[in-house]
Amino acid sequence: MLSLGIIEASQSEWCNPIVLVPKKDGTLRFCIDFRYLNSVSKFDSYPTPRIDNLIERLGKAKYLTTIDLSKGYWQVPLSPRSKELTAFRTPWGLYHFRVILSAGLLRQATYTTTRLGIYTILFEKMTGADGRPPNFLLKALIGMTAGATGAFVGTPAEVALIRMTADGRLPADQRRGYTNVFNALARITREEGLTTLWRGCVPTMARAVVVNAAQLASYSQSKQALLDSGYFGDDILCHFCASMISGLVTTAASMPVDIVKTRIQNMRMIDGKPEYKNGLDVLMRVVGKEGFFSLWKGFTPYYARLGPHTVLTFIFLEQMNRLYKTYVLDR
Repeated sequence: MLSLGIIEASQSEWCNPIVLVPKKDGTLRFCIDFRYLNSVSKFDSYPTPRIDNLIERLGKAKYLTTIDLSKGYWQVPLSPRSKELTAFRTPWGLYHFRVILSAGLLRQATYTTTRLGIYTILFEKMTGADGRPPNFLLKALIGMTAGATGAFVGTPAEVALIRMTADGRLPADQRRGYTNVFNALARITREEGLTTLWRGCVPTMARAVVVNAAQLASYSQSKQALLDSGYFGDDILCHFCASMISGLVTTAASMPVDIVKTRIQNMRMIDGKPEYKNGLDVLMRVVGKEGFFSLWKGFTPYYARLGPHTVLTFIFLEQMNRLYKTYVLDR
């Protein structure tokens, strides 16, 4: 964790003990006992669910998956005072967890803002003078354009995110040890060249084309269908239902290209040659080794992650667009 920049040396007056928990394979899991800290902490008015309740709910599940758990350390901001409270003692000294700017945050700030902004602008441009929205094919084309542009802008942050996430799973001698997203971008440029920041740009753009054609077009079409049904008004309930449908369509469309994008961006050189030739090579290897439907392995947890993300994205987008039109454009 020290080499990855997750922790740093501490001068804190507070210290938490380490607990080594045996795992089934005989190895040890590194844990920190925060029970005393919790006992003197001020509780949140809206506490998270109890872990025993969560485990009880999962007891009858047949399939479980880790959803973004490996990214946790990169996405938890800590104030200077909070860093001191996370201090723990080791035989090599006192350390505490530090703040690391998430590569995922930079990715969202570049990719998501670009694609949603371009889609909204083009959608309004293509809307008829009588207020009639563009047809589904045109919506899909607009989504593809917005997605490709956003993906190109966001690829450097995406490369940093993929590498920082995968670093902790690599052997110690193979870790890159990026301390934060800006360190990753600077080192990649210095050590591997500027063009490396756009490695995997083509499959990333291909994924974005598929995802945004599916997500943005299906959302607009679903919203329009719900409004035309007469059972919904242009409100949050309509936006929620339309975005859940959109998330389902997007999950089915994006999982295969997501596999290609991730494996190409994280590939290494083997005997001076890249691990994969191209995206098609990735697909052929996956299908050949694991079967065709392995491209949709983990569909349910993927949708469980993408569904809420899509809902929040479109609900906030709709509300911000409404406020912008009301207070800025004075419509």
